[in-house]
Amino acid sequence: MTGMPVRQPLYLIDASLYVFRAWHSMPDEFKDSQGWPVNAVHGFARFLLDLLERERPHHIAVAFDEALDSCFRHAIYPAYKANRDPAPEELRRQFAHCKALCAALGLDVLADREYEADDLIGSALHAGRDQQQLRGVIVSADKDLSQLLLEHDEQWDYARNQRWGAAGVKARHGVHPHQIADYLALCGDAVDNIPGVTGIGAKSAAVLLAHFGSLDAMLERIDEIPYLRLRGAAGIATRLREQREHALLFRQLTTIAVQVPLAGGQPGFVRGNGDADMLGGLCEALRFGPLTRRRLLAAAGLETSFPSANEFA
Repeated sequence: MTGMPVRQPLYLIDASLYVFRAWHSMPDEFKDSQGWPVNAVHGFARFLLDLLERERPHHIAVAFDEALDSCFRHAIYPAYKANRDPAPEELRRQFAHCKALCAALGLDVLADREYEADDLIGSALHAGRDQQQLRGVIVSADKDLSQLLLEHDEQWDYARNQRWGAAGVKARHGVHPHQIADYLALCGDAVDNIPGVTGIGAKSAAVLLAHFGSLDAMLERIDEIPYLRLRGAAGIATRLREQREHALLFRQLTTIAVQVPLAGGQPGFVRGNGDADMLGGLCEALRFGPLTRRRLLAAAGLETSFPSANEFA
């Protein structure tokens, strides 16, 4: 008797997280040929090359946020992410360079003005599972993305080198993957400016979901809440009655879309060959050093079709 075929991994990178990390951690002495800072690009390139060399992925896509102020969530809740300052011009330019670098390396780039990177990752994973029998490796520390994990998937906090599957989500967040959206709707998510239901914190939300299973069941059986062994249970029931519509609205915000149309790309997000001219232009403009250039060439599969690093010196 033969076992089930092994699912190939589809690496889905939450790029914005690693661009921001590089922007804050890399020194600002890195400048492009026009004098603009490129510290975030250099840091992101190091992260990306390290991942590509370490994992040698066959299926990979890199998702960027272009919908920070134009996402469908703003239409239903204008305060969504309103606590965030707009990215400075120096950083916006670097995001464009990071996207171009991924494309030059032959990687599928996902970006959309209406949907966030989380939605693009969710939709790519959904398509990869159904059409190619792939399993997801979500490269991100973002707890929101844990809601996408099924049996074969895993999430990877690359900076801490921590990996966990669907079974490990409860130990990290107190709820199961399919409860993450309900959990965040109840206790809120300060990062995204979602307040949650007044008076319900992380522990209370986890207890409620452990008992009821879902927000829908909780709202249907709201009369049971005062009898739970939960501090302030009667008050929680009252506030849930009063803020029922808010809770349902917040769940719309915290639920990742998985049916977003994904333009272009290879079926299964198969890693392609790099673009020699594009990569050469970026290396010149971004003033990458010889070692980084050699690593980029190797990652793009262009060692024999591209000038040697010495010729750029």
